[in-house]
Amino acid sequence: MLTYPQIDPVALNLGPIKIHWYGIIYIVSFALAWLLAKKHARQLKYDWHIDTINDLIFYGASGAVLGGRIGYVLFYAFNTLLHDPLFVFKIWHGGMSFHGGLLGTIISLLLFAHKNKLTYLQTLDFVAPLVPVGLLLGRIGNFINSELWGRTTLAPWGMIFPNGGPIPRHPSQLYESFAEGVVLFIIIWFYAAKPRTRGTVSALFLICYGSIRFGCEFFREPDLQIGFIAFNWLTMGQLLSLPMIIAGLYMWWFCKKRK
Repeated sequence: MLTYPQIDPVALNLGPIKIHWYGIIYIVSFALAWLLAKKHARQLKYDWHIDTINDLIFYGASGAVLGGRIGYVLFYAFNTLLHDPLFVFKIWHGGMSFHGGLLGTIISLLLFAHKNKLTYLQTLDFVAPLVPVGLLLGRIGNFINSELWGRTTLAPWGMIFPNGGPIPRHPSQLYESFAEGVVLFIIIWFYAAKPRTRGTVSALFLICYGSIRFGCEFFREPDLQIGFIAFNWLTMGQLLSLPMIIAGLYMWWFCKKRK
């Protein structure tokens, strides 16, 4: 059994102001996305002004944060919202959903594309390779916060999390960080490094992320307030990932057909 490192979620304590690692991770993620966007624009020989890239990151970050919070409340804490409509604004209680963040980003990028007179699929294809970096760091943030831990296990790499009971659990946050972050980044970044049929980069992202997330959910403890959705194994994360896989497959076929 491995020892959980007991990292303080608060990185800096400045009197009444507490700066959490999770907040720092968000800032670092968007900064890395900005750097990758500049590099990706050069790869594809896009003659984009730096202001365009700044706009892209601003729109994407706004959509991800707002969509992530609203998605969490709707998908994972709807009963709480019914009893407390202001819960959506109580961000200090935590709670972000990737699927909600994805929907928020898709909507915000529609506005960005319209403003900058770019095609929508071109914009989505450009952003897709930037996303895994945020996923990699975000899952590390979950690990530091000792949240979203895995199911119980007897494996030698199991960990006892501070708020996860006395039985060792899978460090599923680290599994997801590697699979959703490192593996997904390698696949999407190298595929998108060359001009591709428009829409196929976004389609590949949907297929790969949906499949990876679906598989990782088998090691992750279902959300306590929801449990299993069906069959005593289907989780909310898997249920939300299925439409991604289906949409990605259809999008891939459709874009290739209209090449």
